[in-house]
Amino acid sequence: MSDIKKFMYLNRRAPYGTIYAWESLEVVLIAAAFDQQVSLMFMDDGVFQLVKGSNTSESDMKNFMPTYRTLGDYGVRHMFVDKASLEARGLTQDDLIEVAWEDFETEEEVDNIVEVVDTEQATKLMAESEVVFSF
Repeated sequence: MSDIKKFMYLNRRAPYGTIYAWESLEVVLIAAAFDQQVSLMFMDDGVFQLVKGSNTSESDMKNFMPTYRTLGDYGVRHMFVDKASLEARGLTQDDLIEVAWEDFETEEEVDNIVEVVDTEQATKLMAESEVVFSF
C-alpha cells in the first residue's frame, strides 16, 4: 500500500484581505515537501491569486505571488483554474502567471502547468482526489 495520497487544494478566496490564500500556499508546500501528489484548483475569487503583476504596495500584506512560481520545483505538477470563474471576472489564461515544471530524474519539462478547465473537468478532478482541502 502506497503512503502517497492525492491532495487537491481548492482556493476560492482573493489573495489579499484574509490569510486563506497564504495559509493554503504554506500547506501545499508542506504536503509537496513530504512527496504527496499535490494539485491546486482556483475557483471564484481564488483565480485572482494567479493574476500577473499583483501589487501589494498599498496594503499591509507581503506579496507572496512569486512563491507560486516555485511550486514546480516542489513537485507540484498540476494547477487548475475554473474557466467560468475566470470569465465571470473578465479574465483569460493570458492574465495568469505561468509556472514551469521539470522532472529532474527523467528531464521531462512542461513550460506551464497552469491549466484552465471547465466546470465538468473541475468536478471530475476533485472527485478523483483522495483529500480535498478548501481555503
